[in-house]
Amino acid sequence: MRKVAILGGSRTPFVKSMTSYQGLSNQTMLTAVMNDLVNKTNLKGKLLGDVIAGTVMNHPFDYNLTREVVLGTELDPRTPGLNIQRACGTGLEAANLVFLKVATGQMDSGIAGGSDTNSDIPFVGQRRLTHFMIKLQNAKTLTDKLKILSSFNPKMLKPEIPVVKEPRTGLSMGEHAELMVKEWGITREAQDQLALESHQKAAKAYEEGFYDDLIINFQGLKKDAFTRKDTSIEKLAKLKPAFDFSGKGSLTAGNSTPLTDGASAVLMGSEDFARENNLEVMAYFKDAEVAAVDFVHGEGLLMGPTIAVSRLLERNNLTLQDFDFYEIHEAFAGQVLCTLKAWEDPEYCKRVLNRDKAMGSIDRNKMNVKGGSLAVGHPFAATGGRIVAAAGKILKEAGKGRLLVSVCTAGGMGVAAIIER
Repeated sequence: MRKVAILGGSRTPFVKSMTSYQGLSNQTMLTAVMNDLVNKTNLKGKLLGDVIAGTVMNHPFDYNLTREVVLGTELDPRTPGLNIQRACGTGLEAANLVFLKVATGQMDSGIAGGSDTNSDIPFVGQRRLTHFMIKLQNAKTLTDKLKILSSFNPKMLKPEIPVVKEPRTGLSMGEHAELMVKEWGITREAQDQLALESHQKAAKAYEEGFYDDLIINFQGLKKDAFTRKDTSIEKLAKLKPAFDFSGKGSLTAGNSTPLTDGASAVLMGSEDFARENNLEVMAYFKDAEVAAVDFVHGEGLLMGPTIAVSRLLERNNLTLQDFDFYEIHEAFAGQVLCTLKAWEDPEYCKRVLNRDKAMGSIDRNKMNVKGGSLAVGHPFAATGGRIVAAAGKILKEAGKGRLLVSVCTAGGMGVAAIIER
């Protein structure tokens, strides 16, 4: 297995859906990001091993999205493209696939990416309308056609809009997160405090110029739309619950990620590729793991990362405390706090993670040091690329260290990774 380097990253500013990127396609956003990455790493005309990317809110016209994006860049047009999807873990899974291909010698270089927009989602026709049209088209005689036409119901024309809900339960991710925080006894105050810290860290990172070379100038924007330097516990406390309106809800718009539009991409390659192209190694992608929980039968929807991280650390003979930095995706502040509390719980670690004792706690000062998803936004498939690129730069600036990545996803899955320098 060869070492696989993180060599560069680019992303759009992340913005609230239905605002600045209204009507822009995933192809448009991801192409802009990829072109920026190609230009600043001097890869014009270069043939890469593969480009792997995906979206969660898939549009029917994006059936060959990644390959079309490649053809819209200045890469050698013979560079292939692969579409993938693992819900909110899509970007991190794309990086893992590029890592595996480079590590095993299948290729020397590749780009991992992801894009999502809720501002260009399609209206979907009802399935019964589709079935009606197929029957009508296949009818052989006029009598048969008239018989089928007589069964037409105008209600069939009502479009269906994709919604972010779990098909198996009918609950949104926020509703599932409410169940989790109640189970684990996570308070509203603790969630608001984590959200505040995320905004403070992101604001400081902007002031320090950390994001200057990671975020492209796109649609007249150069900064994420969500970071609030002036937010406070008092302001967050005034927000009303967003998912549970029974009077017992604690998840709000302030401690939950908003619907977000944006795209990201990360260049990865072998050390030989880096040397041949005069590219500085930011850090190395070491390993990754994916897991899932049985949320349909009561397990917490977003607890998958607890298992993925546990397996990953066991395989690499590491403890939870053997890290200098932690990038834990903040889908909801409550989800992060549930995960941390589970690792500290001996009973959970024994029953679910098959460990003899609790994994223990982490130093919160080392977590999401440049701000997390609560402060910068969360375009589902783009979050993984954002985190991997930022992780590479964090370790580059530190000079050395080890970083743990944890991402929860819809469908009860979790993706984790180790990045080192």
